[in-house]
Amino acid sequence: MGCRQRAAATELLRVVAVERGGSHVAVPDPARRLPGRGAWLHPDPACFVLAERRRAFGRALRVPGVIGAEAVGEYVTQLKTGLGNLPGPTDEK
Repeated sequence: MGCRQRAAATELLRVVAVERGGSHVAVPDPARRLPGRGAWLHPDPACFVLAERRRAFGRALRVPGVIGAEAVGEYVTQLKTGLGNLPGPTDEK
């Protein structure tokens, strides 16, 4: 979504839209098990920033309006800094 470069699926992070409180948010799906349309992103903060700047999350996930992607940004940042146990989307409340 961000840099629009091709890569193997094993190198990419799947992102899905989840409805919370009447609006949609993008959440990381590292296990690739959440239902719904998925979009793929390099797990790199620079790629995430590009996707956010281009407003690509809403278009790629086919969600109308603005979609929050803070959870994806936090996940990608934690992955890059090497923090071990990352919460999945089901662990968040």
